[in-house]
Amino acid sequence: MRSVILYTLARFAIFAVTAGVLALFGARGFLLLMLALLVSGVISYVLLSAQRDRLSAAVDGSWRRFQAGRTKEDA
Repeated sequence: MRSVILYTLARFAIFAVTAGVLALFGARGFLLLMLALLVSGVISYVLLSAQRDRLSAAVDGSWRRFQAGRTKEDA
């Protein structure tokens, strides 16, 4: 669960910094939001790959435990 929170906070931080920089360059309103989403998505894809892998492993582990419990309950 910790990896999910850290990844989410990192994504929000990258988005906020990107939006701030774009606002300094004059982007406003809808254009600011769309550009910030696009640019922060690309930056996050590159910078957060290790955190994304940990997040994926955590979610997969939780899913496998859920499935094992469900199978055990059905038996």
